[in-house]
Amino acid sequence: MKLIALLALAVSSLGAADTLRVFGRDWAVYSAADWQIDRTNGSESLRLAKGREPLPGPRRPFQFALTEVPSYGTLTVEADVKPLGKSLMIVFAYRDPAHFDYAHLSTDTASKQPVHNGVFHVYGGERVRISNERGPAAFPETGRWYHARLIHNARTGAVSVTVDGQPVIAVAAMDLSLGPGRVGIGSFDETAEFKNVRITTAGSAR
Repeated sequence: MKLIALLALAVSSLGAADTLRVFGRDWAVYSAADWQIDRTNGSESLRLAKGREPLPGPRRPFQFALTEVPSYGTLTVEADVKPLGKSLMIVFAYRDPAHFDYAHLSTDTASKQPVHNGVFHVYGGERVRISNERGPAAFPETGRWYHARLIHNARTGAVSVTVDGQPVIAVAAMDLSLGPGRVGIGSFDETAEFKNVRITTAGSAR
């Protein structure tokens, strides 16, 4: 029993237990059984098929696939995304399970639901909103594809997101506490699908 408890603690501290290979990258996930990879006609898509509530402790997400990226000055994450529930997320500046930022893209406006449709900061505790609450929702409706683009400048701390080429005002913020880090895609506690994921980096954070 003691060994099982120690193994569980190790998995929790890592934030991921399995690895998926998709979009030309390795992605660490909590449980590979929660995800589905579809390869049809030469294209790939990744579906988060099982939503999970946050783990016990500070309320922050963990149900996302993480990939390594080189240290960067500027990061760009582009993907076609489909919210199967009301929302999905793009993680950036990830250091460890207790230190990262994420862009939460939702069919809710932030004025309606302040913990949706914004940029959130995790630094040792619960997630905290660091973007304003103005503007429309990222997604007008659920269940269809959108093209999302996130840009993170590790030098200035600025992050911004566009959906189908339009800026999402509520999903723009600045955070100088983390700098460059790993990238993730997933959802807070719902399901979503991703395809044509492209991650590019440029420059140095210094």
